[in-house]
Amino acid sequence: MTMTTLQASPPIVSVQVQRPPKTHALRKFLRRFARNRAALVSAIFIVLLVLVAILAPVIAPYPYEKTNFAAITVGPSSEFLLGTDELGRDMLSRLIYGARVSLFVSLIAQFVIILVGVPIGLISGFYGGWVDIAIQRVVDTLYAFPSLLFIIIIMTYIQGALSDTEGPFAAALAGINDSTGGLLGVLIALGLVFWLTVSRIVRGEVLALREKEFITAARAIGATDLQLMFRHILPNILAPVLVAIAFGIPNVIMLEAGLSYLGLGTRPPVPSWGLMISEGVKTFRSFPHLLISPGLALAITLLAFNYLGDGIRQALDPSLRNE
Repeated sequence: MTMTTLQASPPIVSVQVQRPPKTHALRKFLRRFARNRAALVSAIFIVLLVLVAILAPVIAPYPYEKTNFAAITVGPSSEFLLGTDELGRDMLSRLIYGARVSLFVSLIAQFVIILVGVPIGLISGFYGGWVDIAIQRVVDTLYAFPSLLFIIIIMTYIQGALSDTEGPFAAALAGINDSTGGLLGVLIALGLVFWLTVSRIVRGEVLALREKEFITAARAIGATDLQLMFRHILPNILAPVLVAIAFGIPNVIMLEAGLSYLGLGTRPPVPSWGLMISEGVKTFRSFPHLLISPGLALAITLLAFNYLGDGIRQALDPSLRNE
Protein backbone atom coordinates (compact mmCIF):
# COMPACT_ATOMS: atom_id res chain seq x y z
CA MET A 1 0.00 0.00 0.00
CA THR A 2 1.57 3.23 -1.14
CA MET A 3 1.44 6.19 1.20
CA THR A 4 1.18 9.64 -0.43
CA THR A 5 2.44 12.58 1.46
CA LEU A 6 0.36 15.71 1.26
CA GLN A 7 2.46 18.83 1.32
CA ALA A 8 0.81 22.05 2.29
CA SER A 9 0.94 24.58 -0.48
CA PRO A 10 2.59 27.85 0.43
CA PRO A 11 0.20 30.58 1.44
CA ILE A 12 -0.79 33.01 -1.25
CA VAL A 13 0.49 36.42 -0.43
CA SER A 14 -1.43 39.23 -2.04
CA VAL A 15 0.76 42.11 -3.04
CA GLN A 16 -0.92 45.44 -3.51
CA VAL A 17 0.80 47.77 -5.89
CA GLN A 18 0.29 51.35 -4.90
CA ARG A 19 -0.29 53.46 -7.92
CA PRO A 20 0.53 57.12 -7.89
CA PRO A 21 -2.54 59.22 -7.28
CA LYS A 22 -4.15 60.57 -10.39
CA THR A 23 -3.73 64.29 -10.82
CA HIS A 24 -6.38 66.22 -12.61
CA ALA A 25 -5.38 67.33 -16.10
CA LEU A 26 -6.18 70.96 -15.29
CA ARG A 27 -3.96 70.83 -12.22
CA LYS A 28 -1.11 69.43 -14.29
CA PHE A 29 -1.58 72.15 -16.86
CA LEU A 30 -1.59 74.90 -14.23
CA ARG A 31 1.54 73.48 -12.58
CA ARG A 32 3.40 73.40 -15.89
CA PHE A 33 2.12 76.84 -16.83
CA ALA A 34 3.23 78.33 -13.49
CA ARG A 35 6.82 77.27 -14.20
CA ASN A 36 6.94 79.83 -17.02
CA ARG A 37 7.42 83.04 -15.06
CA ALA A 38 6.97 85.32 -18.06
CA ALA A 39 3.67 83.66 -18.98
CA LEU A 40 2.47 83.77 -15.37
CA VAL A 41 3.24 87.48 -15.03
CA SER A 42 1.57 88.10 -18.38
CA ALA A 43 -1.56 86.22 -17.26
CA ILE A 44 -1.75 88.33 -14.09
CA PHE A 45 -1.34 91.52 -16.15
CA ILE A 46 -4.08 90.45 -18.58
CA VAL A 47 -6.47 89.64 -15.74
CA LEU A 48 -5.83 93.07 -14.22
CA LEU A 49 -6.30 94.69 -17.64
CA VAL A 50 -9.65 92.94 -18.09
CA LEU A 51 -10.76 94.08 -14.63
CA VAL A 52 -9.71 97.65 -15.42
CA ALA A 53 -11.66 97.55 -18.69
CA ILE A 54 -14.78 96.18 -16.98
CA LEU A 55 -14.60 98.69 -14.12
CA ALA A 56 -13.68 101.62 -16.37
CA PRO A 57 -16.63 103.82 -15.27
CA VAL A 58 -15.56 103.34 -11.65
CA ILE A 59 -11.78 103.53 -12.05
CA ALA A 60 -11.46 106.29 -14.65
CA PRO A 61 -11.05 109.66 -12.91
CA TYR A 62 -13.01 111.51 -15.63
CA PRO A 63 -15.42 110.64 -18.45
CA TYR A 64 -13.42 109.90 -21.59
CA GLU A 65 -15.22 112.61 -23.61
CA LYS A 66 -15.05 115.36 -20.95
CA THR A 67 -13.11 118.38 -22.19
CA ASN A 68 -11.28 120.92 -20.07
CA PHE A 69 -10.20 123.89 -22.17
CA ALA A 70 -8.31 125.31 -19.18
CA ALA A 71 -5.97 122.30 -19.25
CA ILE A 72 -5.09 121.64 -22.89
CA THR A 73 -2.04 119.41 -23.59
CA VAL A 74 -1.00 119.55 -19.95
CA GLY A 75 1.80 117.18 -19.01
CA PRO A 76 1.54 114.55 -16.28
CA SER A 77 0.59 116.06 -12.92
CA SER A 78 -1.17 115.19 -9.68
CA GLU A 79 -4.52 116.15 -11.22
CA PHE A 80 -3.94 114.45 -14.57
CA LEU A 81 -1.59 111.50 -14.01
CA LEU A 82 -0.87 111.00 -17.72
CA GLY A 83 -1.63 114.54 -18.84
CA THR A 84 -4.34 115.76 -21.21
CA ASP A 85 -4.75 115.84 -24.98
CA GLU A 86 -5.32 118.74 -27.38
CA LEU A 87 -8.95 119.03 -26.26
CA GLY A 88 -8.20 118.88 -22.56
CA ARG A 89 -9.40 115.29 -22.13
CA ASP A 90 -7.75 113.17 -19.46
CA MET A 91 -5.31 110.71 -21.06
CA LEU A 92 -5.56 108.14 -18.27
CA SER A 93 -9.34 107.96 -18.60
CA ARG A 94 -9.13 107.61 -22.37
CA LEU A 95 -6.43 104.96 -21.99
CA ILE A 96 -8.67 102.94 -19.64
CA TYR A 97 -11.66 103.17 -21.97
CA GLY A 98 -9.38 102.39 -24.91
CA ALA A 99 -8.53 99.07 -23.24
CA ARG A 100 -12.25 98.29 -23.35
CA VAL A 101 -12.33 98.78 -27.10
CA SER A 102 -9.22 96.68 -27.79
CA LEU A 103 -10.30 93.77 -25.57
CA PHE A 104 -13.90 93.89 -26.81
CA VAL A 105 -12.87 93.74 -30.45
CA SER A 106 -10.33 90.96 -29.88
CA LEU A 107 -12.63 88.74 -27.80
CA ILE A 108 -15.65 89.13 -30.10
CA ALA A 109 -13.43 88.45 -33.11
CA GLN A 110 -12.09 85.28 -31.47
CA PHE A 111 -15.65 84.18 -30.68
CA VAL A 112 -16.63 84.58 -34.34
CA ILE A 113 -13.45 82.81 -35.42
CA ILE A 114 -14.25 79.81 -33.18
CA LEU A 115 -17.89 79.81 -34.25
CA VAL A 116 -16.95 79.72 -37.95
CA GLY A 117 -13.46 78.25 -38.19
CA VAL A 118 -13.75 75.25 -35.86
CA PRO A 119 -16.91 73.69 -37.43
CA ILE A 120 -15.63 74.29 -40.97
CA GLY A 121 -12.28 72.71 -40.11
CA LEU A 122 -14.03 69.76 -38.47
CA ILE A 123 -16.26 69.13 -41.48
CA SER A 124 -13.44 69.55 -43.97
CA GLY A 125 -11.07 67.17 -42.20
CA PHE A 126 -13.66 64.59 -41.14
CA TYR A 127 -15.45 64.03 -44.45
CA GLY A 128 -12.54 64.63 -46.82
CA GLY A 129 -13.11 63.99 -50.51
CA TRP A 130 -15.00 66.58 -52.51
CA VAL A 131 -16.20 68.33 -49.34
CA ASP A 132 -12.62 68.95 -48.24
CA ILE A 133 -11.58 70.03 -51.74
CA ALA A 134 -14.47 72.54 -52.06
CA ILE A 135 -13.85 74.07 -48.62
CA GLN A 136 -10.10 74.31 -49.10
CA ARG A 137 -10.47 76.00 -52.46
CA VAL A 138 -12.61 78.68 -50.79
CA VAL A 139 -10.00 79.03 -48.05
CA ASP A 140 -7.20 79.29 -50.63
CA THR A 141 -9.14 81.95 -52.55
CA LEU A 142 -9.64 84.06 -49.42
CA TYR A 143 -5.99 83.58 -48.49
CA ALA A 144 -4.99 85.00 -51.87
CA PHE A 145 -6.29 88.45 -50.91
CA PRO A 146 -4.11 90.68 -48.71
CA SER A 147 -5.83 90.65 -45.31
CA LEU A 148 -5.61 94.39 -44.65
CA LEU A 149 -6.89 95.34 -48.10
CA PHE A 150 -9.72 92.81 -47.82
CA ILE A 151 -10.73 94.17 -44.40
CA ILE A 152 -10.68 97.77 -45.65
CA ILE A 153 -12.91 96.86 -48.63
CA ILE A 154 -15.39 95.03 -46.39
CA MET A 155 -15.49 97.84 -43.83
CA THR A 156 -16.00 100.49 -46.50
CA TYR A 157 -18.84 98.50 -48.06
CA ILE A 158 -20.52 97.87 -44.69
CA GLN A 159 -20.29 101.49 -43.63
CA GLY A 160 -21.72 102.64 -46.95
CA ALA A 161 -24.51 100.06 -46.77
CA LEU A 162 -25.45 101.08 -43.22
CA SER A 163 -25.62 104.76 -44.13
CA ASP A 164 -27.60 104.40 -47.39
CA THR A 165 -29.96 101.46 -46.79
CA GLU A 166 -33.37 102.04 -45.25
CA GLY A 167 -35.53 99.53 -43.40
CA PRO A 168 -35.86 97.99 -39.93
CA PHE A 169 -32.98 95.56 -40.37
CA ALA A 170 -30.59 98.25 -41.60
CA ALA A 171 -31.76 100.53 -38.79
CA ALA A 172 -31.04 97.81 -36.24
CA LEU A 173 -27.55 97.26 -37.66
CA ALA A 174 -26.94 101.01 -37.69
CA GLY A 175 -28.01 101.16 -34.04
CA ILE A 176 -25.57 98.40 -33.13
CA ASN A 177 -22.84 100.17 -35.07
CA ASP A 178 -23.52 103.45 -33.24
CA SER A 179 -23.63 101.78 -29.83
CA THR A 180 -20.25 100.14 -30.44
CA GLY A 181 -18.65 103.35 -31.66
CA GLY A 182 -18.50 102.29 -35.30
CA LEU A 183 -16.96 98.87 -34.58
CA LEU A 184 -19.56 96.71 -36.34
CA GLY A 185 -17.68 96.80 -39.62
CA VAL A 186 -14.41 95.97 -37.85
CA LEU A 187 -15.96 92.95 -36.13
CA ILE A 188 -17.55 91.60 -39.32
CA ALA A 189 -14.38 92.14 -41.35
CA LEU A 190 -12.13 90.47 -38.77
CA GLY A 191 -14.54 87.55 -38.42
CA LEU A 192 -14.55 86.99 -42.19
CA VAL A 193 -10.76 86.92 -42.44
CA PHE A 194 -9.25 85.43 -39.29
CA TRP A 195 -11.20 82.14 -39.21
CA LEU A 196 -9.07 80.82 -42.07
CA THR A 197 -6.03 79.99 -39.94
CA VAL A 198 -8.07 78.27 -37.22
CA SER A 199 -9.97 76.19 -39.78
CA ARG A 200 -6.72 74.94 -41.30
CA ILE A 201 -5.30 74.07 -37.88
CA VAL A 202 -8.46 72.14 -36.97
CA ARG A 203 -8.53 70.38 -40.34
CA GLY A 204 -4.95 69.18 -39.94
CA GLU A 205 -5.61 67.83 -36.45
CA VAL A 206 -8.78 66.06 -37.60
CA LEU A 207 -6.95 64.41 -40.50
CA ALA A 208 -4.46 62.99 -37.99
CA LEU A 209 -7.16 61.71 -35.61
CA ARG A 210 -9.99 60.42 -37.76
CA GLU A 211 -8.30 57.05 -38.48
CA LYS A 212 -7.21 56.40 -34.90
CA GLU A 213 -8.33 53.25 -33.09
CA PHE A 214 -10.67 54.99 -30.66
CA ILE A 215 -12.51 56.65 -33.56
CA THR A 216 -12.85 53.30 -35.33
CA ALA A 217 -14.15 51.73 -32.12
CA ALA A 218 -16.67 54.52 -31.57
CA ARG A 219 -17.87 54.18 -35.16
CA ALA A 220 -18.20 50.38 -34.70
CA ILE A 221 -20.55 50.77 -31.72
CA GLY A 222 -22.84 53.05 -33.70
CA ALA A 223 -21.65 56.61 -33.02
CA THR A 224 -23.01 59.14 -35.49
CA ASP A 225 -20.85 61.59 -37.43
CA LEU A 226 -21.84 64.46 -35.12
CA GLN A 227 -20.95 62.38 -32.06
CA LEU A 228 -17.62 61.43 -33.58
CA MET A 229 -16.77 65.04 -34.43
CA PHE A 230 -17.94 66.84 -31.31
CA ARG A 231 -17.64 64.17 -28.60
CA HIS A 232 -14.55 62.22 -29.63
CA ILE A 233 -12.47 64.42 -31.96
CA LEU A 234 -13.10 67.99 -30.79
CA PRO A 235 -11.94 67.46 -27.15
CA ASN A 236 -8.67 66.03 -28.47
CA ILE A 237 -7.87 69.06 -30.66
CA LEU A 238 -8.62 71.80 -28.13
CA ALA A 239 -4.95 72.34 -27.27
CA PRO A 240 -3.87 73.78 -30.67
CA VAL A 241 -7.14 75.75 -30.87
CA LEU A 242 -6.45 77.37 -27.48
CA VAL A 243 -2.92 78.24 -28.56
CA ALA A 244 -4.24 79.74 -31.82
CA ILE A 245 -6.73 81.86 -29.86
CA ALA A 246 -4.06 83.07 -27.44
CA PHE A 247 -1.82 84.14 -30.33
CA GLY A 248 -4.78 85.49 -32.33
CA ILE A 249 -5.85 88.03 -29.70
CA PRO A 250 -2.72 90.23 -30.00
CA ASN A 251 -2.97 90.06 -33.80
CA VAL A 252 -6.52 91.38 -33.66
CA ILE A 253 -5.58 94.10 -31.14
CA MET A 254 -2.73 95.24 -33.37
CA LEU A 255 -4.90 95.19 -36.48
CA GLU A 256 -7.68 97.15 -34.75
CA ALA A 257 -5.10 99.70 -33.60
CA GLY A 258 -3.80 99.95 -37.16
CA LEU A 259 -7.29 100.45 -38.57
CA SER A 260 -8.03 103.13 -35.96
CA TYR A 261 -4.69 104.74 -36.80
CA LEU A 262 -5.84 104.92 -40.43
CA GLY A 263 -9.19 106.38 -39.37
CA LEU A 264 -11.17 103.22 -40.17
CA GLY A 265 -11.79 102.01 -36.62
CA THR A 266 -13.71 103.65 -33.82
CA ARG A 267 -15.41 106.97 -34.37
CA PRO A 268 -14.38 109.88 -32.14
CA PRO A 269 -14.88 110.64 -29.32
CA VAL A 270 -14.81 106.90 -28.49
CA PRO A 271 -11.17 106.28 -27.54
CA SER A 272 -8.99 103.58 -29.05
CA TRP A 273 -5.30 103.05 -28.52
CA GLY A 274 -4.70 103.19 -32.25
CA LEU A 275 -6.65 106.42 -32.56
CA MET A 276 -4.76 107.92 -29.61
CA ILE A 277 -1.44 106.93 -31.21
CA SER A 278 -2.56 108.52 -34.48
CA GLU A 279 -3.36 111.76 -32.67
CA GLY A 280 -0.14 111.63 -30.64
CA VAL A 281 2.11 111.21 -33.68
CA LYS A 282 1.06 114.62 -34.99
CA THR A 283 2.29 116.45 -31.89
CA PHE A 284 5.01 114.10 -30.66
CA ARG A 285 7.81 116.67 -30.66
CA SER A 286 5.84 119.22 -28.66
CA PHE A 287 3.79 116.89 -26.44
CA PRO A 288 5.42 113.45 -26.31
CA HIS A 289 3.12 112.21 -23.52
CA LEU A 290 0.26 112.02 -26.03
CA LEU A 291 2.09 109.21 -27.86
CA ILE A 292 4.11 107.52 -25.12
CA SER A 293 1.24 106.36 -22.89
CA PRO A 294 -0.95 104.68 -25.56
CA GLY A 295 2.13 103.34 -27.33
CA LEU A 296 3.42 101.70 -24.15
CA ALA A 297 -0.03 100.35 -23.30
CA LEU A 298 -0.34 98.73 -26.72
CA ALA A 299 3.20 97.33 -26.69
CA ILE A 300 2.94 95.85 -23.18
CA THR A 301 -0.45 94.30 -23.93
CA LEU A 302 0.80 92.69 -27.14
CA LEU A 303 3.86 91.29 -25.34
CA ALA A 304 1.68 89.95 -22.52
CA PHE A 305 -0.64 88.07 -24.87
CA ASN A 306 2.32 86.68 -26.85
CA TYR A 307 4.00 85.43 -23.67
CA LEU A 308 0.66 83.99 -22.53
CA GLY A 309 0.24 82.12 -25.80
CA ASP A 310 3.79 80.80 -25.61
CA GLY A 311 3.17 79.61 -22.03
CA ILE A 312 -0.02 77.81 -23.01
CA ARG A 313 1.74 76.17 -25.95
CA GLN A 314 4.57 74.91 -23.75
CA ALA A 315 2.17 73.63 -21.08
CA LEU A 316 0.06 71.72 -23.63
CA ASP A 317 2.78 70.47 -25.99
CA PRO A 318 4.11 67.07 -24.80
CA SER A 319 7.47 67.59 -26.51
CA LEU A 320 8.06 70.77 -24.50
CA ARG A 321 7.07 69.46 -21.05
CA ASN A 322 9.85 69.10 -18.50
CA GLU A 323 8.29 66.93 -15.81
